[in-house]
Amino acid sequence: MLLGMPANAIEVRNIFKTYADGTPAVKDVSFDVPEGSCFGFLGPNGAGKTTLMKMLFGMVKRDARPGTRVDVLGFDPARDELSIKHLCGVVPQDNNLDTEVNVGANLYIYSKFYGIPSRDARERITELLGFMELREKAKAKVGDLSGGMKRRLVIARALMNRPKLLILDEPTTGLDPQVRQLIWDKVRSLKREGTTVLLTTHYMEEAYQIADSIVIMDKGNRVLEGNPRKLLAEGIEGWVLEVLDEDAMGAFGDAGGGGLLSPGVRREDGESRSQFFSEHPEALREIATRLPSGATHLRPTNLEDLFLRSTGRQLNEEQ
Repeated sequence: MLLGMPANAIEVRNIFKTYADGTPAVKDVSFDVPEGSCFGFLGPNGAGKTTLMKMLFGMVKRDARPGTRVDVLGFDPARDELSIKHLCGVVPQDNNLDTEVNVGANLYIYSKFYGIPSRDARERITELLGFMELREKAKAKVGDLSGGMKRRLVIARALMNRPKLLILDEPTTGLDPQVRQLIWDKVRSLKREGTTVLLTTHYMEEAYQIADSIVIMDKGNRVLEGNPRKLLAEGIEGWVLEVLDEDAMGAFGDAGGGGLLSPGVRREDGESRSQFFSEHPEALREIATRLPSGATHLRPTNLEDLFLRSTGRQLNEEQ
């Protein structure tokens, strides 16, 4: 730990970002990130997640407003951008690898940005390629790697300097489930070693699986904040019955359910589907028996259901 480092790796108070054309990107957001935890920003594309992340890293300047305060590893990104960068590893949305050199050389070149001696760099490269399960690809050309391997290489590169803070911007977008699970396992391992992780994602399952706390954002605003499991337990019923065939809903009449709903069952109607929510799955199974076979799907609720209830919008909607 750095001398004088706060118990929280990051403290943010009342941060704003407004672009030159007057468009507000982040509006009065505050949060704390404890050391050694994974903190996630969840929301649709355009919600302000990446802008907020870039302000913490010093890549985007925040609005100068009274009461705003940002502390990242003991530094203010408005003044100490380079100090923060030296302590961080960043995984951007795009795989910005050097395609002119092989896998190992990508990491070796990056080590020079941090002044890592050659011998130490080679040892670290071997360690990281093993950690990300890429050891057999050390001599491979970057262009010959699969999308999942490229993503794992970008993460390995971000870990080259043994960062105290790892920033993951949509780390598993477009990856198959097997690679996504592998990356989640690696993030859990890094947390156990004391690395603080910042995550932006629009995958609700990703945030649920690896984040200790999340901020759900929409249109630049903080909608909800807390432990994802606690937010679900306190913010929405435990089960939902989705009606996949709207023609089957005739049996339930108007949006009130025609008096056929059991106590403790809540109905929501969207443009293309109806949903029934309850803490009691047996009550939802009873509803399903009155609809055609194959017309419904019963499942536990998730963060997207909570986001929809809080904002009236889907997580995958464009702003």
